[in-house]
Amino acid sequence: MTAMPDSNPPPPVPLPTPPLLPPRYALSLHAIVTIRERGLEHAWVELCLTHPDRTERDRVDPALIHALKRIDAAGGRVLRVVYNPGVQPVLIVTAFLDRSMKGKL
Repeated sequence: MTAMPDSNPPPPVPLPTPPLLPPRYALSLHAIVTIRERGLEHAWVELCLTHPDRTERDRVDPALIHALKRIDAAGGRVLRVVYNPGVQPVLIVTAFLDRSMKGKL
């Protein structure tokens, strides 16, 4: 006689969330993927948030802020971190090295 399969499915496996940033920040799934894919240092992201060279409001979503920081370790390129400061913890939406800002900061 064959054993009946267990009718209880296994619990979902949570997405790995590496200790990227202090608890006051949260990363969207998009931000986790893009930071990893683009090889951005987590220290750069935090530096950009805590000591930006410039900030801008998002043109489409007024709840979002763009923090910009020149990163010497990235060849002087400008890191743009888009985040929502209106939620706790602050939600980082995306981060990327912004080619359009080359030489402007």
